[in-house]
Amino acid sequence: MMPAGASSGREPASRDAAQLAADRIAVFQQELAHLEAAGVLHLSTEQQQAVDKYHQMRLEQWRFLFDVDTHHQDRQFSLGMKITSYLAALGLGAAIFFLFYQFWGHFSTTWQVSLLFTASIGSLLACMHFAAREQTGYFSQLLGTVAFVCFVLNLVLLGQIFNIPPTHRVLLAWAAFAFVVAYATGARLLLSVAVLCLAGFLSAQIGMWNGMHWLDAGGWPELFFPAAALFFVLSQLPHQLYPAFPSLYRIWALLFWFLPVFVLAHWGAGSFLLLPSQQVEWLYQVAGFATGAGVIVLGIRRNFSETVQIGVMFCTVSFYSKLYDWWWDWMPKYLFFFLCGLVAILVLLVLRRLRVQSVQSFRTMQRQETL
Repeated sequence: MMPAGASSGREPASRDAAQLAADRIAVFQQELAHLEAAGVLHLSTEQQQAVDKYHQMRLEQWRFLFDVDTHHQDRQFSLGMKITSYLAALGLGAAIFFLFYQFWGHFSTTWQVSLLFTASIGSLLACMHFAAREQTGYFSQLLGTVAFVCFVLNLVLLGQIFNIPPTHRVLLAWAAFAFVVAYATGARLLLSVAVLCLAGFLSAQIGMWNGMHWLDAGGWPELFFPAAALFFVLSQLPHQLYPAFPSLYRIWALLFWFLPVFVLAHWGAGSFLLLPSQQVEWLYQVAGFATGAGVIVLGIRRNFSETVQIGVMFCTVSFYSKLYDWWWDWMPKYLFFFLCGLVAILVLLVLRRLRVQSVQSFRTMQRQETL
């Protein structure tokens, strides 16, 4: 039963949402303590007791419903358990993989097919069982990873048994399975696997539409741009049950954009554009810096920290790579690194200025809301 005195108001819809709410309470309590120590704010004894009682009630309720971490020690244990669950998932997945290949030739075709279906369906049912009963998600995510490994083995080995030629469509099947399990268990690792599989399928399919073999699609960086657009759109969809998923979609969307742009900025021959290689490289250099700056501005305005970090990282690496192309061969090495240091200082000043403008914009917005 639910703890006594639990609030009947709107509750977080998932453990991630409840953990974010618990973290906000911890930040509020720390800030309130600082305000009281500085003499800025003093709550009466009744007010302090009411606030503490309300927070304690909410934290107990979320611990009961979602097993959230309410103390620093809890977070340390949770981090250790997450790392251990990932290691266990990788270990069990590798064990199943090598177990199948070790004894595979000793079974008849009927036994092989039966084992494949039993392993896939059994691991998936076990994953769904724990997903419906476990709040923390450690075992459900672990079994979800095992189920995905079994599913991959299922399709690969069935293809070998019945001599089915390899096709890029298997990536779509893997992606669909990984997406289903990821959303059922909240597993970020499986979501990343699903994103990679779907991106591989999209690039291969678009490459085939252009007359190439699907295995050759990886040699054309521009084929990953549609995947970048798709995952950026997915990051804008509401994920109330999975608040960590949009940032993961944004990270992969930016990687599928910036990595091909970086490659094409130095290797124009890998582009579909009917332009000389030098012009293609120049075009992608300009596009890379322009989109990098746009991503930084978007991240600052929308409070997407991972977006700002990736944009800054890409612009910095791209700029330093151009400095290497321009100066390394003819400039003394001490002068080259000195100028690199000056450029880094300039970038630091620019970022500092952007940070000041961001703070000023936030304060202006707060004043307008207050008025």
